[in-house]
Amino acid sequence: MDELWAPSTLNSTCTSFVTGESVCLPPVKIPFYFSLRQNIFDGIPDTYVALAAPVLAYWILSFIFYCLDISGWKWLDKYRIHESEEVKSRNLATPWQVARAVLLQHATQTVLGLTWLVESPEISIAQCQSEMEALGSTLVWVVRLVLGEQTGMTFLELRGPGMTHWLYWWGIPAAQMLFALFIIDSWQYFLHRLMHTNKYLYKKIHSVHHRLYVPYAFGALYNHPLEGVLLDSTSAALAERISRLSVRQAIFLFAFSTCKTVDDHCGYNLPFDPFQMMSSNNADYHDIHHQAIGIKSNFSQPFFVHWDALLGTRMTREDIQERREKLKKT
Repeated sequence: MDELWAPSTLNSTCTSFVTGESVCLPPVKIPFYFSLRQNIFDGIPDTYVALAAPVLAYWILSFIFYCLDISGWKWLDKYRIHESEEVKSRNLATPWQVARAVLLQHATQTVLGLTWLVESPEISIAQCQSEMEALGSTLVWVVRLVLGEQTGMTFLELRGPGMTHWLYWWGIPAAQMLFALFIIDSWQYFLHRLMHTNKYLYKKIHSVHHRLYVPYAFGALYNHPLEGVLLDSTSAALAERISRLSVRQAIFLFAFSTCKTVDDHCGYNLPFDPFQMMSSNNADYHDIHHQAIGIKSNFSQPFFVHWDALLGTRMTREDIQERREKLKKT
């Protein structure tokens, strides 16, 4: 972040940042998170890693929560949203039925992903330098437009290289990722809501997921196969393509969104859980949706609650308590 505001430091071949119709940048500085290897793992294309990452993330995190479920640790009881016996008595699908459906969805999304994802372009210092120079030229145009020719040029000579570096390695990738989260949230909210308001879609497709009245971690993707494609796979694919993510960004997005989905169904309200700390769309929020009183509410998933808040479909524990108090008085 400091590099954004640091005065420009050009190499010996650059007398200024703006050179005619192009820009002159110092040698590329690779941030810690980036690797110049063509593939993260030798002999394994990054596209395969992008398809394997969400599957591995799903079962590893599910296994962690399963271990908590069977641990018998008394200190966990205060964080359980439901008693353990409720899972056995109120759910209408057996663990084997759930696991079989999830494995089918993982197989389906992997096959679809093989046809969707494309290999990464060449990764090299020269390619990064070329892309940064193109970005720098765009930055010059924008700054001149906003600040004017003289002020803009003064600003660019002082901050241009640092801003270009920050935008290329941090600003644009972060914006792409946030936009991808927004796309997934938007697609899933409106399709999820449609599956509840359309009786045919609910009865034939979405009701499968609601056989789990009491959610648990590895049941997060217990869906009708068609819902798995339309809701989960399609939203991730659209987010990856519209946001113009690289394959490595897609690896993170797919694994992160999968972990968030598993966490939303984990059955625990954990104050130290990073996924539950990132927004109010957490396991407790989604659990309300799985109950009879909240089945027409809390359609937002998996990241934020803005669509529920904007469109009046948000329900909290406080709202439930208020409804119960009103019923007592009537």
